[in-house]
This record gives sequence, C-alpha cells and structure tokens, in this order.
Amino acid sequence: MKAFVFHGPGQSAWEEVPDPAVKEPTDAVVRVDAVTICGTDLHILKGDVPEVRPGTILGHEAVGEIVEVGGDVRSVRPGDRVLVSCISSCGRCSYCRKGMYGQCRGGGGWILGHLTDGTQAEYVRVPFADLSVHALPSTVDSKDAVLLADIFPTSYEVGVLNGRVRPGDTVAIVGAGPIGLAAITTARLFAPERIVVVDLAPARLEAARRLGADAVADAREAPEQLIADLTEGLGADVVMEAVGVAETFELCTRMVRPGGHVANIGVHGKPATLHLEDLWIKNVTITTGLVDTHSTPTLLRMAAAGRLPTAQLITHTFPLNHMAEAYDVFARAADSGALKVVLGGEQHEVAVRGT
Repeated sequence: MKAFVFHGPGQSAWEEVPDPAVKEPTDAVVRVDAVTICGTDLHILKGDVPEVRPGTILGHEAVGEIVEVGGDVRSVRPGDRVLVSCISSCGRCSYCRKGMYGQCRGGGGWILGHLTDGTQAEYVRVPFADLSVHALPSTVDSKDAVLLADIFPTSYEVGVLNGRVRPGDTVAIVGAGPIGLAAITTARLFAPERIVVVDLAPARLEAARRLGADAVADAREAPEQLIADLTEGLGADVVMEAVGVAETFELCTRMVRPGGHVANIGVHGKPATLHLEDLWIKNVTITTGLVDTHSTPTLLRMAAAGRLPTAQLITHTFPLNHMAEAYDVFARAADSGALKVVLGGEQHEVAVRGT
C-alpha cells in the first residue's frame, strides 16, 4: 500500500510500505476512505515531537471500512463503516475505567501516528478496536465524520467541558483555527450569553462569525479591553486557549474574571509564565488536557441530527495520494485560507483475512 511516512524533521514522503495486518486479537485493519491533517502533524514534521521515530506513518484521524478483525473483537466486523478515533483505549487500566482514555496505561492513549503507524495511508491497523473505532450512521458523510475523530471531541472535552461553560456565560476563545472554531459550535450547545473570538487573521475571524461568534477581536488590538467593556470590567467566565504559545496563554489569564475558568487546549512547545502574583487571589481555575474521546458517541449522534456544522470547517479536499500538496496548503493557512483539509483516496484491494 501507499502511506505518508515521516523520515525525520523536514523529511516525509508518500511511498510504498507493507500492508498492515492483525498482530493482536484485539486489532482491526481499516481501509481508509477519508483522513485529515492535524496541527500536531505539523509539529511532528518540524521535529517538535521527538517520540515519533523516523519511518512512522503519520496521522491519527480517519474514516474507513473494516476489512479484518482479530479473534477478540466483538463490536465491529468486516464491512462495517467506522470512525477511527485519535485515542486508543485498552479498556482495562485504571485511567480507562474512569473514562480517561487519553491517559491509558495499557498500551493505548495517543499512539496512532505517534508511537505506532497512523492513518495517513490506504490501510491502518487499529489496536483495541472495540473501544477505538465507532460505527458510523449512514446519514453522516465520511468527510464530515472525520472531523469527529479529534477536533470536535478535543474542543468539547478540553475546552467546553473543562471550562464548565454554562447558560448565560461570557466565553472568550483565543485562536480561531480548527480547534477554536469547533469550540464555538460546541460551546453554543450550552447557550452562553456571548462568545468572543480572538485571532490575528481576518479570514479566520470571519469564519468565527459564520459559526456563531457574537463578537471578534484582532489579537493586536487589546482584546482584553473588549472583554472588560462587555462584562462591566469583570472579564469572561470561561477563556479557552486554542493556539499553543506563551503570549496567548498569558492573554487568557488576563481576560478571565474572578472565579472563572481558563481551559488550555493548545499544544505548547515552550514555557509560559503563570502570573500567580495576579491570579492567586482571584479563585481562577486553570485546566489542561489531552482529549479522552469519551464524548465521541454523543457527538456522532449530534452530527447525525444535524446539530454540528462540521462541513463548514472543511475548506480544501484532495485525493489521498496528494498528501504532500495537502500538507503544504494546510501549513500555509495564512495564505491558503485553509481551516481543515480532507483527503479521500482510491481503494487498494487486499484480501479479507479475518472474520
């Protein structure tokens, strides 16, 4: 088969690799119909995630069809159309038993495209298939469904739920990339009074408006003053950091009100200053998190009911074998206007080896 392989910082290629096969009785092999690219994949290509070894197939999000299952798999069978979650779960360790699948200690967690071969390929082996793939309703298109593998559960769990968004809240979201935009749509499920989105790119601020932001602000124009004006000087009830740099995290801590919540979603590669000299007295809660994907079944039902505008985040589509071009467009989002890119490929036939 063909796959997108990481060969070291700045080096990658769409190339021939061996077909995957079931290694453990809990595995499934999925023929990939649609994949997307995550900002984390860009970090890997830059060399920012040293655990990813050269030779690893990238990607941790996919929709496809089961072609083979191990003998212990019970929830899916060959021919089923499934969503491949970005998080794998052993289902047995103490963290999985608490629904904290992202912290799995039994061989799961974020492993696809990280510690084992990922989804940006014609086929992918998925460990712990019973808990790591989800059967898809026929009403949900593959291109839309693939956004439920990562960005929607991440924004919902790490942003909205960790931030404890409530009806009537003022919610500020710093960063209008895919995660920040998904956070708008999932925060709206809780009927906040207003959602304010901060970013540098006019196109992304316009996208935020289309997806339901009540106000937008250029990050260079004192957005904390806008928040203060809208809240009688108190600040936002919930502030979500969806960029992953020190400056935006510190901005979030300046915009939150006493008793409020700062929910960090962004992936940070460098230290940020925590100004406890200002925050210690304000009863502020700061949360971090890797997505657990415990909400994926709920989000799938919402998508099937038309309650999640996933399609509005997709700006570019490519054939699966145009992976390098898709990465280039996604990496140049400021110029290309890319939000989410989705790739769908031709089928590569292999024999079904399991039942």
